[in-house]
Amino acid sequence: MALFEYVAYDQSGAKMSGQLDAVSDQELFAQLKQQGLMPTQIKAVEGRLNQKIKPLSLKQLELFTSELELLLQSGVRIDRGIDIIRRTKADPALQSSLTKIGTDIRSGLRLSEALKQQPKNFDSLYCNLVSLGEESGNLSQVIAGIAADLKHRRELQAKLISALIYPAAIFAVCVLSIVFIFNFVVPKMAVMFNEAADLPWYTETVLAASDWMQSYQWTLLLLFAAPAIVTSFYRDSAYVTRFKERWLLRLPVVSTGVLMVERIKFNSGLALMLDAGLKIDRALGLAIGNVSNAGIRKQLEIARQKIKSGESLSFSLSQTSLYPPFFVSLLEVGEESSQLFASFSEISRRSRQELDEWTSRLTALIEPVMILFMGGVVGSVVVVMLLSMVSVNDFAF
Repeated sequence: MALFEYVAYDQSGAKMSGQLDAVSDQELFAQLKQQGLMPTQIKAVEGRLNQKIKPLSLKQLELFTSELELLLQSGVRIDRGIDIIRRTKADPALQSSLTKIGTDIRSGLRLSEALKQQPKNFDSLYCNLVSLGEESGNLSQVIAGIAADLKHRRELQAKLISALIYPAAIFAVCVLSIVFIFNFVVPKMAVMFNEAADLPWYTETVLAASDWMQSYQWTLLLLFAAPAIVTSFYRDSAYVTRFKERWLLRLPVVSTGVLMVERIKFNSGLALMLDAGLKIDRALGLAIGNVSNAGIRKQLEIARQKIKSGESLSFSLSQTSLYPPFFVSLLEVGEESSQLFASFSEISRRSRQELDEWTSRLTALIEPVMILFMGGVVGSVVVVMLLSMVSVNDFAF
């Protein structure tokens, strides 16, 4: 089979274009005629439609969902909306994904079924919510909820990245400064001490450190880079994933951030599904799949089994690490008043506020620590060299 690009007109005279997979241009012509389209241009393109589709980033996924929501609310047909979004995007990964979705829809699949063909881009939560919207006839509202949730997730991702960029930049400058000093500054100043018979211990320490750095710096670089290289090759393996997730929950400061992020994802997913009309048991099962950390996911699965066996929702979830006492009280209120959607939405909102405050405090703490570290290391070397110069002059007299 080959990939063909076509231009056609529908029965109302509207121009349409897209890509389809067919054995020949005659078969493609027949397919388009069956769909009520009159093709005016058909040409083969290089590559195949069923080639490997690259995973979409969170930003691409949120952008696609937001634009699809806008088009559906405007009354545009789903296949037409997908085609419009595809033609306005220059990103190859997004274009490839949308081309496949559009082709699947034109072949008779529903939107949710077409999305399920790309599990790396659209998880089970996304697909099930779309399916629920199709069955209830309220697809545009469901898509709007998904778009809002993806926007919050993207903002969350951006805040976490921005909280780490500044400390990482300061650390990189510190490392580069140390490398520059020990490779260029100290060796040039070491000439001054060639004739000195008895150097102070701190001078000998700096000179020895400079010699060691020049001799073993590439080995040191490889030692630091080796874990990152090995992890990048085996990052998808179950062992590496379990090891990383286990230690993330054990680190004192990092574990707090991990729990807040997972709480936001779990509760926002639950609120979305309850708002769409899904039963709590089914919603819990799908929301658990939205949690990344395997340890927390196991705790939530145990809680779900307890709920199915008759335990109260608030009591079962209180035994997980995601819900401290205050949030448990919110669950109890929602459970007694049958307003679980409001409770999960409030927990998600408050967790976002907590995460904002946590990242602000963490950034405010890390910045001066890193500056002091860089100033301490670089300043110490400068002070030692100045003291060494003074001591050499003293010996000269």
